[in-house]
Amino acid sequence: MNSILYLILAILAEVCGTTSLKLSQGFTRLIPSILVAVFYLASFYLMSQVLKKLDVGMVYAIWSGMGTALIAIIGILFFKEPLTILKASSIILIILGVVGLNLGGAH
Repeated sequence: MNSILYLILAILAEVCGTTSLKLSQGFTRLIPSILVAVFYLASFYLMSQVLKKLDVGMVYAIWSGMGTALIAIIGILFFKEPLTILKASSIILIILGVVGLNLGGAH
């Protein structure tokens, strides 16, 4: 399977794991607690497959940056976290940083 597709799936699994972590309420709710482990294990497995073909620095920057941006957006949209100018600007900078790393690593 395509490494980029695996990377996208790894990011989505990590985001689902982090969202489940929030929903687990400190591991006091069974189903979200189980989902934390399932999604993080899936994310790490997918990342291990991506790292067979792509450079670790670029992959980790994309995985962590996009995961961070998506979780921040989910927090705003679904958990009613406040959206400030600083937060919005920071999300944009994260995304721009990921794009810049990709452009800088292009052959």
